[in-house]
Amino acid sequence: MSDYYLALSESVSSVLGELCGERVVAHRELTVTLSAATLLAAMTRLRDDEALKFEQLIDLCGVDYLDYHGKQQLQRQGRFAVVYHLQSISLNHRLRVRCFCEEEAMPLLPSVTTIWSCADWFEREAFDLYGILFEGHPDLRRILTDYGFIGHPFRKDFPISGHVEMRYDEQKQRVVYQPVTIDPRDQIPKVVREDHRYLSPAAEEAKNG
Repeated sequence: MSDYYLALSESVSSVLGELCGERVVAHRELTVTLSAATLLAAMTRLRDDEALKFEQLIDLCGVDYLDYHGKQQLQRQGRFAVVYHLQSISLNHRLRVRCFCEEEAMPLLPSVTTIWSCADWFEREAFDLYGILFEGHPDLRRILTDYGFIGHPFRKDFPISGHVEMRYDEQKQRVVYQPVTIDPRDQIPKVVREDHRYLSPAAEEAKNG
């Protein structure tokens, strides 16, 4: 960890105190993990403290860790998480914040729209694509998919081909939905990583004869 990230990490820890969770530096970015229960209090400190001044939320997105085979040091606390990218324009530094949803069946986090109003459409997108609910959001509804869309397409268990497709019906003179006619597609990753984490024991046995 460089002196710059070490200083930023210590500053974040000092400001957040007991609210601060795991801190990791990777790919030239500091990531801090926060709990859902203290998210709003911690985010408010990050925005208002004179040593940090993260006055700008530049991005917010959902993450689905279902069947995630990443590095073991990732402390998974649930299937769904929301990642926030904060920027201090006045102090010229950035921070990534990750917060896990406590329940998989109904992933829920408090809305940060009262802290950064620009989170409005970001949270709607995360709800639409991942089904993550944001308590306190002023208008939580779909933003990218159709009104009658079923499911959340960025979830790992959502089929690539989807559930329904649209076509124009000559008799009804309008667009109609029908069950998808595309054959199911193989979703097994084709990229073999250096650590071979996607190779199954059966495949290795067959390869070695």
